[in-house]
Amino acid sequence: MLTLNSIEVMYSDIILVLKGVSLEVPDGKIVTLLGANGAGKTTTLKAISGLLSTELGKVTDGSITFDGQRIDNMTPEHIVNLGIIQIMEGRRLFEHLSVEDNLSVGAYFRGASADIKADLGLVYDYFPKLKGLRNATSGYISGGERQMLVMGRALMAHPKLMLLDEPSMGLAPSMVDEIFRIIVKINTEEKAGIFLVEQNAAAALSIANYGYVMENGRVVLDGPAGQLRNNEDIKEFYLGLTEVGKGKSFREVKHYRRRKRWLG
Repeated sequence: MLTLNSIEVMYSDIILVLKGVSLEVPDGKIVTLLGANGAGKTTTLKAISGLLSTELGKVTDGSITFDGQRIDNMTPEHIVNLGIIQIMEGRRLFEHLSVEDNLSVGAYFRGASADIKADLGLVYDYFPKLKGLRNATSGYISGGERQMLVMGRALMAHPKLMLLDEPSMGLAPSMVDEIFRIIVKINTEEKAGIFLVEQNAAAALSIANYGYVMENGRVVLDGPAGQLRNNEDIKEFYLGLTEVGKGKSFREVKHYRRRKRWLG
């Protein structure tokens, strides 16, 4: 479905952020992109969705294709019309509008032919809590409810591919479990591909089919999710399951060992 082929991204014609990134999101699969803050994960999503232009960024090399069509020079609205919907970090809403009005905005690009009532029913099936809040002002609902709302708004657009940026950020563990359960359900029932950017490696790898690890604008490791869960570097650098407490300082060993193992 989606292929990034050796893309480079530059901001303000001077700051090189992505340095030859290649990855794939097959049709109907869940793929996760892991990495620390500043690794380039969100920039990767914005390169796909066309939102780089809002920040003086652009793809300067390589290509991005979706369903066989090159999209790296398309405007965001054209990319949305192809079926790619980005759910941005920070759960951005029209806070003065009601929950239901926010959901209705998601169907905007589908025009007058959109069956808003049926689609709202679908969203409320996935997120029953939103039905009880449909007349509430969006700016006053909780963080977990806001995450449900932005995901529901994306569903209103009938996405082929959902780009999710840090959906677990700031949520209680029980809410994280609920959100990830719904992501799997959407993927299974709506046949929507999922490209999931996360710092919560354990949660992301628990639902993904395949994963990539990014550092400093480069993909340094990739593989099936099960393989990555058992990788010693992933355990050490992202799950905290080795080295610490064994007589070695995590801070002392992590940088050297990561460079040695991943970058040769």
